[in-house]
Amino acid sequence: MFFPREMSEIELIVPSKDLLAVTKVLSGYGVFHQTDSNYPGVASGSANTWQETAAQYAALERRVQTVMQALGIEEGQPPSSDFEAMVETESIRPMVDQIEEEVRTTSDELSNQRKHLEQLESILHQLEPVGDIDIDISSLRESRYMFSMLGLMPSANLDRLQTSLARVPHVFLTLRSDPARPVVWLAGTKANADVLQRAARSAYLDPLHLPGDYQGTPGKIIESLRNTIESTQRKIAELQETLKRLGDERKEQLRDLLWQAHTSRVLSDAIVRFGQLRHTYVVTGWVPTDDLEELTRRLKAASREILIEVLPTSRFGPNQNVPVSLQPSRLLQPFQMLVNTYARPRYGELDPTLLIAITFPILFGAMFGDIGQGLVLALLGWLMSTGRFLKSMSSLGGLIIACGLSAAFFGVLYGSIFGFEEDVHLFGIELRPLWMSPIHHILDILIVAVGAGVVLLILGFLIGIFNYARSRNMGHLLFGHNGIAGLTLYVSLLGLGASAFGLLPVATIVFVVPAVLAAIALMFAEVFIHLVEGHRPLYEGGFFTYLIQAGVELFEVVISLLSNTLSYVRVGAFAVAHGGLSAAIFILAELFSGLLGPIGYWLVVILGNLFIIGFEGLIVGIQTMRLSYYEFFGKFFTGGGMRFEPLVLTPVKNEE
Repeated sequence: MFFPREMSEIELIVPSKDLLAVTKVLSGYGVFHQTDSNYPGVASGSANTWQETAAQYAALERRVQTVMQALGIEEGQPPSSDFEAMVETESIRPMVDQIEEEVRTTSDELSNQRKHLEQLESILHQLEPVGDIDIDISSLRESRYMFSMLGLMPSANLDRLQTSLARVPHVFLTLRSDPARPVVWLAGTKANADVLQRAARSAYLDPLHLPGDYQGTPGKIIESLRNTIESTQRKIAELQETLKRLGDERKEQLRDLLWQAHTSRVLSDAIVRFGQLRHTYVVTGWVPTDDLEELTRRLKAASREILIEVLPTSRFGPNQNVPVSLQPSRLLQPFQMLVNTYARPRYGELDPTLLIAITFPILFGAMFGDIGQGLVLALLGWLMSTGRFLKSMSSLGGLIIACGLSAAFFGVLYGSIFGFEEDVHLFGIELRPLWMSPIHHILDILIVAVGAGVVLLILGFLIGIFNYARSRNMGHLLFGHNGIAGLTLYVSLLGLGASAFGLLPVATIVFVVPAVLAAIALMFAEVFIHLVEGHRPLYEGGFFTYLIQAGVELFEVVISLLSNTLSYVRVGAFAVAHGGLSAAIFILAELFSGLLGPIGYWLVVILGNLFIIGFEGLIVGIQTMRLSYYEFFGKFFTGGGMRFEPLVLTPVKNEE
């Protein structure tokens, strides 16, 4: 729970005759993270042949998926039964060709008919506004000496068009009046056709474009078009029914073909990354240690001559190349997602998921303390997690539930429900703060917020020191900004501040010596770290340049510690702002009650609470994330771990 799963590196020597059987085990068990076998003397991949094979399977898989999409067939769940060995491409290609040809013929015809229907409907749409005009359109189109244009245009441009054509011989008639787009007819000699067309375009005259095989008045053409459209729609329905029948007949066969092509492609892709010797293959990768025994048993059952070497991998020391497998409980998955958004833990590094599952809701609730609003937020989170609301954000449902319940808990402490604070009588129960009301104890809540921030920062320092110790990083453990020297300086500065204000009955001098020693250690941290790690040179550049740089870095460290501490003031500040915003809502409600009576009052209260839940809830969530990421994580969490991606035949959803 606190650390990623322990991993073991394995190396396999597989006889050529058992290649597919072993690959099948590695792919089917779902615990083997493959790495490239690129040792000297190893021909990485049988590559050329297997790459071509993998490409053929990938092409077949895409073709089957395209056919299934055309038939409206979902891929469905892969078969639960054990799969067969890799199939030959020639054994499934003829079936794919046959089905593809059947579907292509019908699908292409359906596509053509749909395009034809779109064209017919477009023509009908153009003609319907002029359906009652008694003009033979073919006579306008076929005139040898006259330019003619029939169409619609904005009524505001009628005068503009006539003005622009004042010196050009023409005929301009409004065939049907309309407040927005009247039907007009513009005519003139062929010699003036270019001028007339430019003027029509500038006035946004939309001409009717009809194919040459339509004759007669618009009414007759419309009737003919509607008959053709009905006929085309019947053809489309027949073709769709044909595709549906094909889909019903070929559904199971296509799914089997897809599964065969997919598994064969996965197996061949894996083999491409194997190293090939003369009669054997070299396979390398990572396996969770607790799955190693079962995987070994399966491999030996698949190949009696296989050689398996397990390379020990310590959780301690730098392990950046070890894949990280995280398996949080279902309740912690939303918080694991929150951690992974920042960074994936490194192998051997403490996984902060459980910590963030505790601190994140507490910080949110402290800033958004209200019983009613918190419970509404929790209800919203539950609806999201069950897919009843905002299904695309269901992964955030658990996080919102936790934050809402925490806000309700702090609402009890603050004595606030839907913005009503202190002396609230609800169902015969008088609601009073169990702790304090932030808006009435502003200074107290700010001091408590800073104190909580100090505790979290010290906890972050301690976890960072623990991580440095586990990774055997002695230089940063002793002299790093987040190591022992950084913690000593921080605690000493806190002690100096508390003593100066008389909050600690301890002499100020007690904290001066450790503060000075820690400051020196941090100022020359680079030199000390290089000494411990045996790196040379101890520092870059000239001595005086380094001295100035070290002084500036020490100043930045002190400022950073101060700003990190004061950042937690926002917890108390938002708690106060939450109460202030609620008070403002009730002031507005009183104003509206004078205008609209009780209805106006409760309308403002309800809308105001919805605004607070939505807008302020989002702002508080962002601030909580900032405190968790930059102030808390920054003290101990490095991240940058490699994702554990087991070799699997079945596409699975990622739950991390």
